[in-house]
Amino acid sequence: EAVQYLQKDLGFEPTGSIDQNWKPTNPKVEQGLPKSPLACDADFNQDGVINVLDFLILLQGYFTQNLNVDLDQNQVVDIVDVYIFILLFGQEPECACNWQQEAYIKAPNPDINDRFGSAVHISNDTIVVGAPYEDSNVTWIINANSPVLDNSVTDSGAAYIFKRNGNTWAQEAYIKAPVNMTNFDQFGTKVSIDNDTIVVGAPYEDSGQTTIINAPYISWPIDNTSSNAGAAYVFKRTGNLWNHEAMLKAPLNTADMNDWFGASVSVQGDTIVVGAPYEDSNQSWIINGTFASSDNSVANAGAAYIFKRNGNTWAQEAFVKAPLNIPDTNELFGSTVSIDNDTVVIGAPFEDSNQYSIVGGTYASPDNNLQNSGAAYIFKRNGNTWAQEAFVKASNADTNDAFAYNMVAINNDTLLVSAGGEDSNLNSIINGTTASTDDSLTDSGAVYVYKRSGNAWAQEAFLKPSNPDIYDTFGMSLGIDGDYAVVGVPFERSNQTTITNGPTASSDNSASHSGAAYVFKRDGSNWSQNAYLKAVNADLYDAFGTSVSINQKTIVVGAIESSNQTTITNGSTASSDNSLSRSGAAYIYRCVQNSNPQIEEHVEKK
Repeated sequence: EAVQYLQKDLGFEPTGSIDQNWKPTNPKVEQGLPKSPLACDADFNQDGVINVLDFLILLQGYFTQNLNVDLDQNQVVDIVDVYIFILLFGQEPECACNWQQEAYIKAPNPDINDRFGSAVHISNDTIVVGAPYEDSNVTWIINANSPVLDNSVTDSGAAYIFKRNGNTWAQEAYIKAPVNMTNFDQFGTKVSIDNDTIVVGAPYEDSGQTTIINAPYISWPIDNTSSNAGAAYVFKRTGNLWNHEAMLKAPLNTADMNDWFGASVSVQGDTIVVGAPYEDSNQSWIINGTFASSDNSVANAGAAYIFKRNGNTWAQEAFVKAPLNIPDTNELFGSTVSIDNDTVVIGAPFEDSNQYSIVGGTYASPDNNLQNSGAAYIFKRNGNTWAQEAFVKASNADTNDAFAYNMVAINNDTLLVSAGGEDSNLNSIINGTTASTDDSLTDSGAVYVYKRSGNAWAQEAFLKPSNPDIYDTFGMSLGIDGDYAVVGVPFERSNQTTITNGPTASSDNSASHSGAAYVFKRDGSNWSQNAYLKAVNADLYDAFGTSVSINQKTIVVGAIESSNQTTITNGSTASSDNSLSRSGAAYIYRCVQNSNPQIEEHVEKK
């Protein structure tokens, strides 16, 4: 196959015979090629054209350097050996990722303090952006780009959906809470999307509703008898049209004032998890089913609720609490949530134990000697039953680190947990199970990477930026997809207005709270900084990095910037206007690996 491909498509005339029954015995071959990314766009044969031949030369040199195995046994390691290896193992080196801005997204109805971009999430070619301080009185979905200029319901909140076609982004819908929307509900505080399903959190929603309302709706709760009880709303896309599918509420025996149900949300497939960090029950185990505790004896212990869809109908599947030896006041279990397949991770940032390790199973430390150090809990579903899989603590846990406060994110068997209050001055990554114990850079922040093997979790890396600084709170937002992670740092202070692809970042501090986002890449089990993203129109207090999300090598970053622009800019520019304070924006970045179409075609054909 390799010989035929080379002869027919590339004009090579290889010699030697290939043993059809050959099996790899060289340990280098079994291990495979290293995954370090390469700069693919170069004229290696210096013929004045960058094409597939240059990529083949690159492959051959890389193969020779790293494996150097004569697979066709003709006493020469050449391009034939490269292609035999690729065909046998389906591997070839990955080209380096150069991040470029693809679009600058604004709401069609921006206004002062709307904070469009406070929450963002991406799935495939669709993004959803929350604007929790938007003020319109609309109670329906607008499936189009049609600006609403009303401001009569203060901080009711909204969410906006945008769709990519090729390299062009356009607004697809504008969504609001249905008829029970009132002042200060802040619909859009958190958002999550998976394919054609969106869930939007409104933690300050005030209705006394204690059941799920599935479409078609007969009636909506319009009372305000349970201040800040909170709600989450589900929307479904059919074709290009979005519709309300359900309103999720905590059940009768647990819903209460000031629970903040909807302060965190995450959806995948037919499962949604919703956090209520100020829930007050003393429950210390999981209840599988529709029941939940009515006790209110442990103030702000926190809870999470898992909902499952059957057809178009949503029902509660589980009520999740911290385990038996943990529930305590003000731990805020449920402040952050994330779901992937049958695994849910829930953050409790003000958990107080002095544990420094991961514990598998249903245990958690009862100790309270490390105030607000924080913890994350991992739960796994088997059939319809949820059980705790692990209790995760930072390997350098410390007082007020708030591990899992800002964000947790899970993808397949990899988990990211941020600790915005971590204080080390490290300006590099530690790959492995350790972390810096330095405390000289207050609230510089850190992100911890964990990897699951079977049912066992272990720390894989301790991430710090190349330019850490005091009060940056690195890790205010997180996203992960495959081997790429993105970390938002809205309090970063450099005045840079360009993207730096590679491991460096600016040390300037002249643009307070301008913000930044950092991209990290995993090669095997080793992480490195891949890029440093700054807004092209970076300015003081823009808080770029307030929210981040990544999917299929596309990144979206939210910022509370102040331009008055009302349209999307597709490309690498953005407005420099500052006349609409905290109106907000979102920036989209895309990984460009091979700009040459011949090389792209070759890689995809392989």
